[in-house]
Amino acid sequence: MQRRSKSTNVGLILLLSQIYQVGFSRIPPVTLVTLAINIFLFLQPLKRLDQTCISVEKCLYMKDWHRLYLSPFHHADDWHLYFNMVSLLWKGIKLERRLGSAWFGYIIAVFSLLIAVVYIILEIVLAELLNNPIFKLHCAVGFSGVLFALKVLNNYYHPGGMSNIMGIYVSNRYACWLELLAIHLLNPGSSFAGHLAGILVGLMYTKGPLKTVMETCADVLTSDFSGRRNGYSTGDFNYSGYPSYTPRDYNVYTDGMSEEEQFERAMRNSLNDRDHSSRHYSEERRPYGFWLPPEYDNREHS
Repeated sequence: MQRRSKSTNVGLILLLSQIYQVGFSRIPPVTLVTLAINIFLFLQPLKRLDQTCISVEKCLYMKDWHRLYLSPFHHADDWHLYFNMVSLLWKGIKLERRLGSAWFGYIIAVFSLLIAVVYIILEIVLAELLNNPIFKLHCAVGFSGVLFALKVLNNYYHPGGMSNIMGIYVSNRYACWLELLAIHLLNPGSSFAGHLAGILVGLMYTKGPLKTVMETCADVLTSDFSGRRNGYSTGDFNYSGYPSYTPRDYNVYTDGMSEEEQFERAMRNSLNDRDHSSRHYSEERRPYGFWLPPEYDNREHS
C-alpha cells in the first residue's frame, strides 16, 4: 500500500491546530475517538481508496460488504478530511453533551452503516429512474453522509435560529436541504446521493421509527437499559466528565463564525489552495463531499 505524499497535508495540519485550540479536555470522548480514527486511517489507510469506497457494483453485485463500514472512515485527501472533521468537532461537542457519550457512540456506529445502505438504494433508484447505469458505478468515501445526519439531529435537539449558507439566510430547520443543493452546485463531483442519504437517515431518527428501533435493540442487548440506560439518555443530558460547554467556548477558535460561515471561508481557502496544489491529481480534489470517479486509477491521493 502506497503512502500519501506529505507535501500537501495542509488540511491535516490545520485540523490538528484547531483541535489543539479547542482543547482535548473540552472534546467529549466519543467525538475525540471518532476524530482520532479518521485521522489515523487517513495517515495509515487499511486499503486503497478504490478498495474502501462504496458503490452498487462493488457492494451489491460483487458482494464486497466490508466497504459498508470502511468507506465512512476513509477520505480522499487532506482537505476532505479537514472539512469533515471540523464539522464533526462542532456537531459532536453539542450532540454528545446533549445525548450522552454512550448513546452518541451508538448513533455514530448505526448511522455509519445505515447511511451506506441508503446510499446504495438511492443510487439504484437514480440509475433506474434516469435509465443511466453510471450511478451504479459511483464510488464514495468519507464521513460527509454521517455529518448530514448529525446536522438533522442537531437542528432537532437545538431548534430555532437561522443559518447563513452562501449569503442566503434560512431557518436551521431547512438549512441541511439548502446546504445539500449548494454543495452539489459548487462541487458537481460531490456525492449528492451520499449527502441525501445522511439527511434521510437523520429524518428516520427524528421523525421516523429509527430511534425507537435503536432503543429496542439496546434494551435487548443490555440487561440494565430500561429507564436510565446505564447513565445516559436520549433526552436532556449533560456529560459529567468534562467542564460545561457554552457556545462562547467554541467561538474562541471560530472567530464567532457559524458552521456555515466557517464552511464558506474554508471553501474559498481550499479553492485558492487548489490553484497551487499537487501536480498529480488537481482535477480529482474534492473540497467537500466524498465522490470518487468510476475510472479511479488506484493511485493514492497525495
